[in-house]
Order: sequence, then C-alpha cells, then structure tokens
Amino acid sequence: MTHLPTRSGGQILVDQLLVHGVQQLFCVPGESFLAVLDALHDAPIAVTVCRQEGGAAMMAEAQGKLTGQPGVCFVTRGPGATNAAAGVHIAHQDATPLLLFVGQVARGALGREAFQEMDYGAVFGSMAKWVVQVEDARRLPELVSRAFHVATSGRPGPVVIALPEDMLTEVATVADALPYRATDTHPGPAPLAELQQRLAAARRPVVILGGSRWSAQAVQQFRAFAEAFALPVFCSFRRQMLFDHTHPCYGGDLGLGPNPRLLARIRSADLVLLVGGRLSEVPSQGYTLLDIPTPQQNLVHVYADADEFGKLYRATQSVHATPQAFAAAVGTLRPASPPVWRAETETAHADYLRWSDPAPIQIPGPLQMGAVMQDLRTNLPPDTIFCNGAGNFATWVHRFWPFTTYASQLAPTSGSMGYGLPAGVGAKRLWPQREVVVFAGDGDFLMHGQEFATAVQYGLPILVVLLDNAMLGTIRMHQERHYPGRVSATALQNPDFCAYAQAFGGHGERVTTTAEFAPALARARASGLPAILHCLLDPEAITPTGTLQGIRNAALAN
Repeated sequence: MTHLPTRSGGQILVDQLLVHGVQQLFCVPGESFLAVLDALHDAPIAVTVCRQEGGAAMMAEAQGKLTGQPGVCFVTRGPGATNAAAGVHIAHQDATPLLLFVGQVARGALGREAFQEMDYGAVFGSMAKWVVQVEDARRLPELVSRAFHVATSGRPGPVVIALPEDMLTEVATVADALPYRATDTHPGPAPLAELQQRLAAARRPVVILGGSRWSAQAVQQFRAFAEAFALPVFCSFRRQMLFDHTHPCYGGDLGLGPNPRLLARIRSADLVLLVGGRLSEVPSQGYTLLDIPTPQQNLVHVYADADEFGKLYRATQSVHATPQAFAAAVGTLRPASPPVWRAETETAHADYLRWSDPAPIQIPGPLQMGAVMQDLRTNLPPDTIFCNGAGNFATWVHRFWPFTTYASQLAPTSGSMGYGLPAGVGAKRLWPQREVVVFAGDGDFLMHGQEFATAVQYGLPILVVLLDNAMLGTIRMHQERHYPGRVSATALQNPDFCAYAQAFGGHGERVTTTAEFAPALARARASGLPAILHCLLDPEAITPTGTLQGIRNAALAN
C-alpha cells in the first residue's frame, strides 16, 4: 500500500498546482489564504505580488492568452474578489483559460454575512465557466484537477475556486491528482472532404481567424493551407497575431473602423471559412457583416465548443474541432486545380498594405503618430509583444503595426480599460527575453497605472507609449457624434507621467514633437528600466484620419 502524506489544505493546494505544471502565479495577499502563502514559501513557483487585484487577474489572463495554459491568480475575499472581476470578464469574453482562487470566510461563519463574505456563485456565475467552493481539504486534488480541465476544455474560460480559511488549515491525507491534459476535438475525414468540395465550387472564398486554442505550430500549419489554396485571410478583432501580416494572403483585420474594401470583400464572398472565432459584435460590425440567422454566404464554422453552433449563425457546414486540430488536418490539403481567385487575394493584400502604411498619415499637432509608428516598425524586433487596453489610441497599433508572430498581441476583445500595463507585466514575467511594448491612453493607463511599481519591483523593462490628449477620447468622440459641442464628463487633468515613471524608479521621457520620439525611444530601450514615453497629442487628433471638429461639424450638418 502506498503511504499517503498528511498535509494542510494549503499545502495540498500548492502541491496540486505543481502537479499541473504551474510555474508562476499572481496575487494580492490576504489573511484569508495565509496557509497557501506559507506553502508557497518553499515551492518552486514564482509569485508576483501585485498592487491591485484587477491588475493581478489581468496579468494571469495575459499569460493564459500567450500560452494556452491556465493563468493562476490568488486574491482575498470580498473586495479582493470584486476587484478581480474585470480580469474574469476579460477571460470570459476572450476565451482565455484562467483560475482565480479566492479566499472565503471560515465554514462556521458561512451564511451569516461575515466579514467580507460573498456568495461567489452568485457574483461570478454569469462570467465564469464554473464556480466551486472547496468545503473539504480532501477534495482539493479532485476539484483543482477539474478546474484545470474545465478552464481548458471546449471554449476556454475562467474558473473561480473559493477557499474557506479554516479548510486551508485543516489537515488531511489524500493522494495528488494526475496532471491535467487538454483535449482536442479533431475533424474527421468526411468534414474535410466536404470542405475541399466547397472550396472547389467557390469563386470568392474568404477566411476569418479568431478565438483561442491556437498555437505557433497551428498558425504555421494554417498558413500552409492558405498558401496552397491562395486564400485571402482576415483576422478577427484583436486576434491579429494569428496570421503573418507580411504574407501575400493577408487582407487585414475586422476591428473597429476597418478598411471599407475589406468589408466589401467579405460581404461579396460566396464562401466564408470562420475558424476559431464567434464573429461577435465588433468583428461582425454590429452584427451586420453576415445575416442572422442565415448568412447569404455559405458559412463553414470551425469551433471547439459545439454549443456555439447555431447560436447566431446557421452555418452551411459546422466543424466541431479546435483550431489546433483543424489546422493540423487542413495543413496538408492541396487544391485539385489552381485557385481562380488568386488575383483577388493579391488585391486584398495590396489593399491591406495601402491601408496600414503610416507614412501618409497626417494629424493635427507637432507630434505625428504616423511617423511614431514608422519609428517603432523600424526599430523594434518583429516578435515584440504589443499590449493595449481600450481606447481610440489602440487604433495606431491595430492598423499600423505589422504582426508577424504568434503570441505577440495582448488586447482585450472585451474592451476593458487598464489592461495593457498588467498584460505587459504578465508577458515580461513569462518571457523576459521578449521585448514588450504597452500602448496606453491617459485615461486607460491610470486604471491600473500602479502596476508600474510591480514592473519596477521585479526588474521588468517594459516600454509604455502613453498617448495623452487630456480626455477620455473614445467617449468624447461618441459625444461629439451624438451631442455635438456639449462636452460632459470626458475632460481629464493628468499628472506628469514622465515624473510618475521616475518616482517609481523607472525611466521617463516627455515627447511633444515628432523629432523627439526616436531619440527618446532609443534612450528608454537602453535604460534597462521600465519606461514611460509621455507623448502629448493634440486633442483634435481623435483618429488617424478624423478630428473632433470634423466629427462635430458632420453631426451638426445632420
């Protein structure tokens, strides 16, 4: 008979994390899980102490997005849990595997509205794949194993595990679980043969890539498939790292304000191959790109969760498969005859190149963002990880940075502000050898700007390009469209972000003109410190091609 160890609940839990391959986690410590912190003291797990639970959850989510393995975050009960909710919501909408461990009151106090007590099933039930409270330390191996499997199966997502304080100090004798293993769903030969027949009959096919459960290998395998069939490939909102932008098959992304030629091309297609994504509100342009429930185009929808089929779109062909398994299967397919649409694919790529060229872009003010993007394209390595939260500023990255490498984009499809800086910390903590750039707006940055202290504490030389126009620009833009000239609740008075960076022990530069940017970029990268380039933009420069005055005049004319 095998002798089983007797351990505290906290030790059992940490041992399960090790069993499942966890090497890093993020936390804001709390008295509700001191037993876990004690067990982590001797464990080979890198613990990143964060300044706010929302930032901690976003760092963990970022690692889940980059690796496909669950990011792990620990927060305390009550306000700690509610602070972390933004990260859980991102993981839900972005289909990212995430485990959020939350402290809970002692079992004897449950149901009495004790200090910081919450019903986590009620709080997180609509945005987590599963919420569980561990009442017995002996069940930790079972329930933690299930949490890893749920977070990574089908459409990945967040799992919330509540940990009563006294359960973690309880001593129990129990065996460890086996390591989790994500399960791929593979397409059979019949769906692949049907797809090949549909491609043979098509005249104007397009491909849209999105979602999660991809890998670097899957991206390469799908590229081989696209090359063989000369397919025009488009990426879904904030999923641009799924296809090399320099490849002749690439046609652009379905984000906010996309190229009108791109939209026209998809609307006129006779076959849409949608792989990994849901074509939700933003990429579908407010659910207008394909008719609901029955698209005019033939739709082949490849998705890892069968429950998604028919939810919005009645596909002509539904293929229940993960992107990794599907890419492996189609990577070896070859057309029976030369594709008749090759010239159209070349035109789509040429349209993308013109649309994404920053050189012609001119905006009001002495700091020209087109030139800034050109400097970044010239000086940064192609595999730089770009991170951003939400705001008009993100357009400069999405439209003008050529993504060429898988796992090089961290951006929330949920539109959560404040995501970029924590995501950058998570990325640099994971892969210190990779260059990490955070694009942020002034309002966006201060949502989680305190995590700059975390970057300094752990010696993470991330670069923050902070665009300051002294307002919440996206809301102001919409305000001018719907209530022209009536500015309300969108103006901001900002600190000196250069001094902010220096106060934390980082490198700070103030950039007011185009000529100042490239030298400041070089100094920031050479500093070896977390750095902020405080870039002051003319408030009129609200988009790459529009101004506030132009939007206001158009609204007044109508």
